[in-house]
Amino acid sequence: MKIVAKYSHRGGEEFIREHHPQEYQEIEEIIEAIKASKLKTKISKEKTMMGRVLYSPKALNERFEEEFRKRGWEKGRVILRVEIPEIGRIHEGPREMDAFKNGLGVEIQFGKYAFMVYNILAKMTIFHNSGLIDSGVEIVPMLNMARQMSTGVSYFEQVKADLVHRGESEIDIPVLVLGVDDE
Repeated sequence: MKIVAKYSHRGGEEFIREHHPQEYQEIEEIIEAIKASKLKTKISKEKTMMGRVLYSPKALNERFEEEFRKRGWEKGRVILRVEIPEIGRIHEGPREMDAFKNGLGVEIQFGKYAFMVYNILAKMTIFHNSGLIDSGVEIVPMLNMARQMSTGVSYFEQVKADLVHRGESEIDIPVLVLGVDDE
């Protein structure tokens, strides 16, 4: 695969290049190591794409996980605990991050749209507040690649538009969004 486009949210690219140059280089190597064309293994059952061979998000995520693990990256996990006084209970629930190393978190998202923005604006902030990361990278498909996946998969162009028009907030952390496509 290759990186086609980048969006630096809250100075993400500059921060990561300065504070995590080795980890960023590894991310570039991981993306280049994945041959997405070999992961077109999903046969569509959707009415509008019946029988078409599509990229498999599951296979893509597995390959990314394998490449990150080979380079010593770990999965991140935090347990959130919040009191719900109206029902007299305490709720606990996990949040997971695809990979992190030396304070840099990575989320790989070849799924539904809502998760991309959630990863950047909520999950990465939660992991930052937990002391596990100081910045993050979100790897997402470009529209060209998303068109060769199931319907409803979001893409770089959408995420960038939302982040640009939303603006930055004091609670946001530095994040670099990478739009990827097949080699």
